[in-house]
Amino acid sequence: MNIRTLCLGILSFSDATGYEIKKMAEEGLFSHFVEASFGSIYPALTRMTDEGLLTCRSESQDGKPDKKVYSITDQGRTELKGALTIRPSKDKFKSEFLFIMLMSEHLDQNHVSAVLAQRARELEDELEMIRACGAQVTKPGGRFINGYGEAVIQAAHVYVSQNLDFSTTSEEPTGTQIDDPHLNVDAAE
Repeated sequence: MNIRTLCLGILSFSDATGYEIKKMAEEGLFSHFVEASFGSIYPALTRMTDEGLLTCRSESQDGKPDKKVYSITDQGRTELKGALTIRPSKDKFKSEFLFIMLMSEHLDQNHVSAVLAQRARELEDELEMIRACGAQVTKPGGRFINGYGEAVIQAAHVYVSQNLDFSTTSEEPTGTQIDDPHLNVDAAE
């Protein structure tokens, strides 16, 4: 997926400024899909406005310059629909946590334990956020991605929690079985 498609997708939900699009791409519903910078969003918005995929109106603000609010056009909705029919590429996942765990034999056991405990807390926090967002999701696609995100994070949380006593000198991690009624799957062996 590219920035154009991301912007069109966000604007298909509601009108927004470039700043609001950036915020949604970083922190909101759209934060899990593609990296987006102001340096890529604003040129894409300008090009799509020039191409008739978006309209742009100025709204005045007290004591500030006017803000540009973008809206998707029918032509933009058609482009979005076409972009969504393209087969998605494989997900990419990068993790400093997993790198540290890969290299854990070079670390003190207490540090490894602290890293695992911190990760378990972070995953708990993420689960709480996902569940809170899930209460607000009404569309079927939103419910699907919320459930998918909860399943992935829950599986990671269960695995990390079962391995809080992971030893860099042991042969196998413990707790390779995920016993969660919501998931009902076995961890990869």
